[in-house]
Amino acid sequence: MIKVLEVPLSEDLSEFAEFLWMNEIPHRILEHDQQQQLWVAPSIDPEKIAALFQMWQEGADLRTIKVSHARPTSGLSAVGLPQIWLTVSLILSSLGITFLIGMGENFEYFRLFTMTDIVERNGEVFTTSLTHTLTSGELWRLFTPVFLHFSLLHIIFNLLWVWIVGSKIEYFQGRWALAGLVLFSGISSNLAQFYISGPLFGGMSGVVFALLGYAWLWDRRNPAKAVGLPPALFGFMIVWLVLGYSGLLEGMGLGAIANTAHLAGLIAGLMFVPIGEWVARARRVS
Repeated sequence: MIKVLEVPLSEDLSEFAEFLWMNEIPHRILEHDQQQQLWVAPSIDPEKIAALFQMWQEGADLRTIKVSHARPTSGLSAVGLPQIWLTVSLILSSLGITFLIGMGENFEYFRLFTMTDIVERNGEVFTTSLTHTLTSGELWRLFTPVFLHFSLLHIIFNLLWVWIVGSKIEYFQGRWALAGLVLFSGISSNLAQFYISGPLFGGMSGVVFALLGYAWLWDRRNPAKAVGLPPALFGFMIVWLVLGYSGLLEGMGLGAIANTAHLAGLIAGLMFVPIGEWVARARRVS
């Protein structure tokens, strides 16, 4: 990113930051040596932003100003693979493992990624215990169910949100923030769903609910450094959660819904916000 300007910590930049988000201008406000630094994406003209800042300081009404330079989409051509490679890795891993298991049809590969091992004997299915998973050292099983998907609609829906939200969190807050959030919410939602339904489940939706919940709460607590998702998305997420518990989604032919994983993922995402803030402070100090 490109540094535009520095101002004292005493100056409140929240109004100007809100103006930048409303005009879809990707930016960061960082603290360094008792100063606030405003940074913008490489595709943004820093001189134009500096001029707008000067106008704002002189009392211009930002509501009357429209910026023609819109934020680029968070695609590889606009951001670059090195900046969002973790998001891309999550998507490719989901696609690869879902293809490997044949969307659940290939039993021998499917059982490698479930929370506990699944054994078929004489036409009957048996599962090992979670204790066996832990004591046998197969700790990857606590997380890998997030990569299992069982229909085209299932995987498209989940990975679309991972792309939209995950790439923003990784780009603006860093890879470690996204990695910690995905790992924490993935394991939390998997454990919660396992205790309700056993090991025959999968999908990234628990992580998706965590990403959306995290972004929503983060933006409310840190408006100057917002991820920038529309607030209405949180309402959509809650409606989807309620529909899942009501049984309407299954009645519409969407298959079994891992409602417990959704709820646990949402809670995990909200809980992770203070950790994300700590990571952001640590990055500024370093």
